[in-house]
Amino acid sequence: MAKIPDIESLINECRFEATRSSGKGGQNVNKVSTKVILLFEISISDVLDEEQKVVFASELHTRVSKAGIFRISSGCERIQLANRKLVVQKFIKLVENAFKTEEERIATKPTKGSKLRRIENKKEQSIKKASRGERWDESEEN
Repeated sequence: MAKIPDIESLINECRFEATRSSGKGGQNVNKVSTKVILLFEISISDVLDEEQKVVFASELHTRVSKAGIFRISSGCERIQLANRKLVVQKFIKLVENAFKTEEERIATKPTKGSKLRRIENKKEQSIKKASRGERWDESEEN
């Protein structure tokens, strides 16, 4: 798996746009551009090497356009600066999760207690199903 790139350098390569938000804001909602959109063009990034670009695009494919532009937006706050901070936090979290390597699971043997519970459950099921057969046999005789 590719190593995690320098997040600060990635943020410096991002472009930010501000648009009108549909969220809260009172009278300002129709006048002030508080919604912030973070745009990151993967193909022209100097920070990411080729392997990292492939990992970035594949792991975050739902947020990457056909042109190869990664996009996140936030418009839930009334202030543009607060929305910008939220967008940067989302970006950092998504990048870290995309490059995180999961540890392989080490298989363990079942415990003695789990084996006993499984056997007991099988015995109960067997008794339950065996008793069903007895009922049908008796009704056929009548």
